[in-house]
Amino acid sequence: MAARLLFRQLFEKESSTYTYLLADLGHPDKLAVLIDPVDRTVDRDITLVKELGLKLVYAMNTHVHADHVTGTGLIKAKMPGVKSVISKASKAVADHVVEHGDKIYFGDLFLEVRATPGHTVGCVTYVTGVGSDQPYPRMAFTGDALLIHGCGRTDFQGGSSHQLYQSVHSQIFTLPKDMLLYPGHDYKGFTVTTVGEEIVYNPRLTKDEETFKDIMENLNLAYPKMMDVAVPSNMVCGLQDIISKV
Repeated sequence: MAARLLFRQLFEKESSTYTYLLADLGHPDKLAVLIDPVDRTVDRDITLVKELGLKLVYAMNTHVHADHVTGTGLIKAKMPGVKSVISKASKAVADHVVEHGDKIYFGDLFLEVRATPGHTVGCVTYVTGVGSDQPYPRMAFTGDALLIHGCGRTDFQGGSSHQLYQSVHSQIFTLPKDMLLYPGHDYKGFTVTTVGEEIVYNPRLTKDEETFKDIMENLNLAYPKMMDVAVPSNMVCGLQDIISKV
């Protein structure tokens, strides 16, 4: 089944964002999804989809990003028929809003939605299906809820260190230990981790909740330079510029 799943990890260097392309090669139309596309790299991503002979059906977001504008809107404009996806809890506008437990199908494969709020109120993790006909190795796309040996900040957009701690421990750390975890960003050159690795080595989330809360409240991070542009645009899945010109 692993051969049936096409998988590509793509990188946008300005925001250190990972975009993920998945497709069902066993389906006659090779249906595909993009997770967390970035506006700056839309043309690259569309070219790759076409070169691989795929039919893109969903452009999905793990949450409302603050550090870059999602490519979802541009993709919809350039590839009619593609539907945008984001969580209902984010209160953002999209063609398809999802909740915990929902499944997004592309061909006979699917991604299961797990609510993992804390970085923002609307964060979700997308997990490859757990059925016997689903691809192995298992994969989860954690957005900013869980990074490689780290996690997303919790000091804006309804963030909560308590929620994030509970989300990771209940929805991600309970997955099989060999499940591959692919984050929304990486700033140190890493590409992938596992549940088992993060349970042992994550310097924040291996601590008790009170220690974790203290760590998160004392990060002293700068205000995201793209936030005032990115969040309003991402609340309409990147369609802001397009709408303003109509």
